[in-house]
Amino acid sequence: MRNSKSNKRGALWITRTAAMIALLIALQWATSGTQAFAGQYITGTLVNCVLPVSVMLCGISGGLVVAAMSPFFAFFLGIGPKLLQIVPCIAVGNVVYVVLLHLFLRQYGNKLWKNVLGVLLAAAAKFVTLYLAVVKIFIPVMGAGLKAPQIQTFTAMFSWPQLATALLGGLLALLILPVLHRAIRK
Repeated sequence: MRNSKSNKRGALWITRTAAMIALLIALQWATSGTQAFAGQYITGTLVNCVLPVSVMLCGISGGLVVAAMSPFFAFFLGIGPKLLQIVPCIAVGNVVYVVLLHLFLRQYGNKLWKNVLGVLLAAAAKFVTLYLAVVKIFIPVMGAGLKAPQIQTFTAMFSWPQLATALLGGLLALLILPVLHRAIRK
């Protein structure tokens, strides 16, 4: 009996995590045409919405899988930086975001103001992580390997837009999660 419950839980985890990855890829693909307009804001906000939804529906391990894989899928879809070496930095930023969201959302459940505070802190931590990793470490280390336009682009991409998209995505997730939880219980 215990093994059956464990197998069922494992299958549910795999199914939900796969569904979140599929949703993430679909959103990244569907918004890839917006890159010239406001792609970072549209795609980034949607990705940063899927991350907290993933952690709430799949648990921390599923959320971490989705968070870590997201920038690799974006890279292979041609979204975001065209430099593979930067992708792990983005994965680390996503992981920081998911871990902090997990701690807040699991701890405070349906206390909206504490969940909003959790989104604010997680978004700020993701922003700081990405800014330090890309702008303050990656760019100086790459030095002569990067052209001036690349440096300007990466500096712009990994500064305040990261904070904005993480905040918007997290807040959007807080609006969506109660609806998802009700739908799953039915």
